[in-house]
Amino acid sequence: MHICYIADARSPITKNWISHFVEKRHRITVISSYPCRHDDIPGAKILQFPLVWTSWTNSGQSGLSGQTLSRRALPALPLSWRVHLRAWAAPLNIRLRSNALARIICGLKPDLVHAMRLPYEGLFAAAVSSAPLLISIWGNDLTLFAERYPRLGMLTDAALRRADGLHCDCERDRKLAIARRFSEHKPIAVLPGNGGIDTGFYFRLERELTVLRSFGIPGDRRLVINPRGVRAYVRNDTFFKAIPLVLRQVPDAFFIAPGMQNNKTAERWVKSLGIGGSVRLLPVLEREDLARLFAASEVMVSPSSHDGTPNSLIEAMACGCFPAVGRLESIEEWITHGRNGLFCDESNPESLAAAIIQGLKDAELNRRAAALNRDLIRARAERTKVKAEAEQLYEQVIHQHAGGSAWKARQRKAMAVSVD
Repeated sequence: MHICYIADARSPITKNWISHFVEKRHRITVISSYPCRHDDIPGAKILQFPLVWTSWTNSGQSGLSGQTLSRRALPALPLSWRVHLRAWAAPLNIRLRSNALARIICGLKPDLVHAMRLPYEGLFAAAVSSAPLLISIWGNDLTLFAERYPRLGMLTDAALRRADGLHCDCERDRKLAIARRFSEHKPIAVLPGNGGIDTGFYFRLERELTVLRSFGIPGDRRLVINPRGVRAYVRNDTFFKAIPLVLRQVPDAFFIAPGMQNNKTAERWVKSLGIGGSVRLLPVLEREDLARLFAASEVMVSPSSHDGTPNSLIEAMACGCFPAVGRLESIEEWITHGRNGLFCDESNPESLAAAIIQGLKDAELNRRAAALNRDLIRARAERTKVKAEAEQLYEQVIHQHAGGSAWKARQRKAMAVSVD
């Protein structure tokens, strides 16, 4: 099978997902929506096709050159403004680049195109590709982007009509996609977006002092980790304001924040709150290093206002790290309050602090949650099972496309009208 991915080739999530299909000896071409190295995904052919304005919202989550591009392009604009500007410009972006992308895909003649994100890779693919098309939907694609920005909402609906199949990372998004007129008769699968958890690796991890020392983290402190980095929909203001409240009751707590090193806003919070001795801002980490920090930490926090199934959540659960997270419908698919994690109000520092403190102080709750969460990972997110279901989904999408040529022609016409 020749699979063409449209994705950010730098992303660890992209790499983990695609690696399985490389191992299965499928022919893999990746059209990268961000500048990347040609060897970022061993075994895959990478074609660079940076979408216009992709750098405007890049906050360094995936590392590499996009961060430099962002500073050069719009150095004065905050992240939220760049998100708004990019959403407003999306229809023009598609019109400017669609012919070039269409020529690339047509020349490749893939058996399947998989756009690994709806905005904006999926919107592009739906506008230009006549090949069997699978689109991945992430946690804020429908609840944030499609709802907040009307033009993106129209493009989203057209892309859902065009797609031959969907991959969602939570059941909530499956329901929302069908409500937005994605046909429930087409293939759809709810699978972790990272391709699943390698339990042979994650379940073996333990607290390692050498790893902590390598990141300048004291080995005699009780660790709390916020792995979400800098994102427009993560309430890091709540996170930092909660830290002094936790320290009053758990003075030996220490807070780790990967993906926030050199972020001016995070640095201002640490300085203004006087918590520098209990916080370490780290760079974006490789998946293995992040997993080792999960294993060394007692509590993982995610004060998010929009989400599907965060990959960092299930990775932390696999390592026995106790979740203290915002209450969202998608997260309730994994967490039961008081059993295998605690919910908080992501906008309220006192609420988040209370969840962290209980996670640190209630050893029995922490122990029970760790066992329950590993059982959940085995049942719903084990890598071998996820990959087998993903491969089956690919075959279903190709079959669906083969039986719907006339239907798709009508939908491409509708897509053109929506973009105009």
